[in-house]
Amino acid sequence: MQVAVVTFDGFNELDSFIASALINRCRKDGLEAFVTTPEPVVTSMNGVEVTGQRPMEFVTEADVVLIGSGVRTRDVVADDRLISRLPLDPSRQLIGAQCSGALVLARLGLLNGMPACTDRTSRPFVEARGLTVLDAPFHAEGNIATAGGCLASQYLAAWVIERTLGTDAARDVLDYVAPVGENDETVERALRAVGRGRTALR
Repeated sequence: MQVAVVTFDGFNELDSFIASALINRCRKDGLEAFVTTPEPVVTSMNGVEVTGQRPMEFVTEADVVLIGSGVRTRDVVADDRLISRLPLDPSRQLIGAQCSGALVLARLGLLNGMPACTDRTSRPFVEARGLTVLDAPFHAEGNIATAGGCLASQYLAAWVIERTLGTDAARDVLDYVAPVGENDETVERALRAVGRGRTALR
């Protein structure tokens, strides 16, 4: 199973790298994430240059697609050519968005009738698209999920791992990366957020 972590120019490092790193703890179980970029090299909001592992066209074959956020997301959603390179299909793919990535899902028409999670800066722009923004770090309905707040990327990754490999696999990954001495509370907080986010508003 392959995961495309879509990473645009001006990206937030926490979104792309945390999700990729956590998911790639599951390589031995057949789940692998790849930083997926529209150009060979993209530059983060803090000037970090990253070479993409897969081109944007990889999203069509990926089993999971996660859309990261960044300082240029509004430029992304205004770019018809760039948006056309994201032919996502929630009937066969798990699709998630982090923070301003919710704007991309909205632009693609994937959040119709569904509330979203996003960060405080992006909230007014998401609401301007007619969406309800939840005061929550994570929300999922079916195969679509959104997460709000940079460190909520761990919840998005946990959702992907749980949906593809099961709760025990998600628990193992979260336990491995938890701060020493805070393992149980870290794991339970993440799994609780994902579980609560899945059942909210149903």
